[in-house]
Amino acid sequence: MTDAEIIELFWQRKEAAIHETEVTYGGKLRRLAEKILCCRQDAEECVSDTYLKAWQAMPPARPQYLYAYLAKICRFGALDRLDWQHAQKRHAQVVELSAELTACIPDNALEKAATGEEIGQMLTQFIRLLSEEKRQLFLHRYWIGESIAEIAAATGLRQSSVKTSLHRIRKALRIYLEKEGISI
Repeated sequence: MTDAEIIELFWQRKEAAIHETEVTYGGKLRRLAEKILCCRQDAEECVSDTYLKAWQAMPPARPQYLYAYLAKICRFGALDRLDWQHAQKRHAQVVELSAELTACIPDNALEKAATGEEIGQMLTQFIRLLSEEKRQLFLHRYWIGESIAEIAAATGLRQSSVKTSLHRIRKALRIYLEKEGISI
């Protein structure tokens, strides 16, 4: 079933929308949540919550890319659950990914001139400027949260090439943000 057909089922308030979404994207959403939460049961709950939030949002929402819409809901839900579970301690992978981007994106307490939304828009613009290969590397690492080894296996690149490319992308991001007036 196509995304447009699934969205239409949501708009018609037919429960088949949930079933078709599960069939089409359930596995991907569970993998995404499980990468963040490292727990199958929590990932299952997060995916169920994703379906509920999608049901509540459509209509009026009519996403252009259904998987991206669902992945955003799922990812934020998983990160919220992770924060709740580990209020005082942080998950090692999330800390590692955050540390990699810290040199590129300023701390809100330090940077008052740009809001989080403005920085998000700049980040979106930067990602659009990247080649398809670099964009995929960046998104797989910092959006999906895949390890260097997983990215290398998926792309056929050596791990050292993935690390080098990501380092160069982060460096380019820093330069881009500085040109936009965001000092690090």
